[in-house]
Amino acid sequence: RPVAGRRLWHQAEDPFQFLATCQDIACALKAPTPEGYMSRLPVHMDGSCNGLQHYAALARDTQGGASVNLMPGPRPADVYTGISHLVRAKVEKDAEQGSVKVRGLARALLPHVDRKLVKQTVMTSVYGVTFVGARGQIMNRLKERGAIADESERYHVSCYAAKATLRGLDEMFTNARNVMEWLGEMANVVAAHDETVRWHTPMGLPVVQPYRKKGRRIVKTLLQQFTVDYDMDTAEVMQRKQKSAFPPNYIHSLDSSHMMMTAIECNKKGLSFAGVHDSYWTHAGTTAIMNETLRDTFVKMHEEPLLEILHKELQEISTSVLRPPPERGDLDLNLVRDSTYFFS
Repeated sequence: RPVAGRRLWHQAEDPFQFLATCQDIACALKAPTPEGYMSRLPVHMDGSCNGLQHYAALARDTQGGASVNLMPGPRPADVYTGISHLVRAKVEKDAEQGSVKVRGLARALLPHVDRKLVKQTVMTSVYGVTFVGARGQIMNRLKERGAIADESERYHVSCYAAKATLRGLDEMFTNARNVMEWLGEMANVVAAHDETVRWHTPMGLPVVQPYRKKGRRIVKTLLQQFTVDYDMDTAEVMQRKQKSAFPPNYIHSLDSSHMMMTAIECNKKGLSFAGVHDSYWTHAGTTAIMNETLRDTFVKMHEEPLLEILHKELQEISTSVLRPPPERGDLDLNLVRDSTYFFS
């Protein structure tokens, strides 16, 4: 009696998922043979900060890969907690050894350094979050907590915290950050010659970044005058937008390819499959098969020389000689197959 009863499901973190699970278990127990009951509930497996997983795999970044569960471990690694620890260590050191100004900022920030403070910035680092963006995110977290009442002081503390967080990301994902910077550099060079950045995904799908300056037309009527902006394929390329959008767009082309490769293999094996971004679903009885499949497809995709293929495609449309991909680390991609928490 979910409505007329004690409504315990209201207290769950995900009430309707909890209620659906309870009802499914109840149906199984009422079945003549509970172990033969056919459950239709989807069970989902989520990637561990999936964008950073792809960056770490591209760069063969051992330290970064470990922090996003590309390597097996006794417990799930949490990149947000890892970054918060790096930030805390930096802030504690500055609180004791920094200049007078830095000591003041560090001591004001120290009580508020935790996973939640840095999570949004770490999450959006995949999308090329800037210092200004990171500062705004951290300032919002501090404001939500009612921390640091003086607005000017909160602003300066947020600037300090944003720098510490971005520095922590650089420290943890050294090789991956090199790949991100290389992608932005390649897009900037291509767009500088009024070319749109375009490439093919590992699935063979052609991608073109459509960012061009808008056409503008003034329309006059008897009552008013207004301006209409419209897209033009012949308009000048927006170089800054092409550069900033390319790293996240390229990573999205990889995660979507991974999902499609997994869906195709699951279909071949007769599994029911659904997915949203980095959340893959199947039924309880086939989760082990899906888990093995999604790991195999991830490794298979990243075993291809993806950055070299991309470099060749971009070189064909660029009039300048492009720098080759950055040096990779020594991460063994096959470890993904044994990582329990890669998707979990």
